[in-house]
Amino acid sequence: MPTRRAALLGVTSTMLFAGAGLPAALAQPVRQVTDRAIAAAAAYSRAHGGVSFAAMRAGRLIHEDHPGHTADNAWELASATKSFCGLMAAALVADRRLVLDAPLADILPEWRGDPARAAITTRHLLTLTAGLVSRPAMRPMTYARALAMSPVARPGARFAYGPAPFQVFGAVVRRVTGQDPLDWLQTRLLDPIGVRPSDWRRGADGNPVLAHGAHMTARQMAAVGTLVLDAGRGRGPVVLDPAALAACFEGTTANPGYGLTWWLLRPGLVPPSARQMDLGADAGRIAARADVRMAAGAGNQRLYLLPEHDLAVARQAPLDWRAQRRGGQAPRTPAFSDIGLLEALLGPA
Repeated sequence: MPTRRAALLGVTSTMLFAGAGLPAALAQPVRQVTDRAIAAAAAYSRAHGGVSFAAMRAGRLIHEDHPGHTADNAWELASATKSFCGLMAAALVADRRLVLDAPLADILPEWRGDPARAAITTRHLLTLTAGLVSRPAMRPMTYARALAMSPVARPGARFAYGPAPFQVFGAVVRRVTGQDPLDWLQTRLLDPIGVRPSDWRRGADGNPVLAHGAHMTARQMAAVGTLVLDAGRGRGPVVLDPAALAACFEGTTANPGYGLTWWLLRPGLVPPSARQMDLGADAGRIAARADVRMAAGAGNQRLYLLPEHDLAVARQAPLDWRAQRRGGQAPRTPAFSDIGLLEALLGPA
């Protein structure tokens, strides 16, 4: 299992990410999430179709549950894969290969002759406000097809959830690094924490699908969460640009509940659809108690980050794409709820 650096640079476990722009109430000391509450959250996950659960506090594995399986079983992350793109962007900014608010036409010459696309920045692209509208599909969109799409709204005006922006970002990563995006991701972010995905889907063009397609264990997901928590505190083996990392957790006018590829449980959250993420007004109720950031995928694949608690929690469930298209879950399995798991985790209000 990956370990963190022994020295924590004197940073306390209650610090928040710099520049995250949280409400003042959330900046106050909070009641620690107890081991009993973490066990209750694992039990909730198991009772609602979960097959793998792992929690890490301060980089240490403190609880796991793998009913009917082992800790080494990897599961498809589905759209939770998307959140890697925000971390990749923060790494590229740190490496001075990318500027969040510079026009992507500086990198993509095919966009320079189109005024609509020429105004799109990386921030627009990865907050899903670039105006690129695309529907999820079983056959992954190629990078070339994504690059050829025309925006249907001006940058920043509309939140549109779909795979196209992430496939465009894959092309951006390839252009600025000169490498296969997955090879670069592995070397730059995952090797330092000892994580290697068991699989990562590629499209018909041979490029890695950044909109979905990664397969990991719950332990590995939680280790990625620890990477984020560590980088936000200026510690750990992976260096990310602080401002770009903070942008991952800053909502937009178009969607206060979505940052740079990460979901934010905050009032006004616009979900991909009610079927995929049924939060509604409950997101505000959770936000009043804790700052929760989330990578989320079909089939209720989740990675929750609670920075006040230095806590990363991963839960996984079997992914049946045909059932997902029908809008259902496995028979006789109670419907999973993010609010249900988080209320078990946070304990009584």
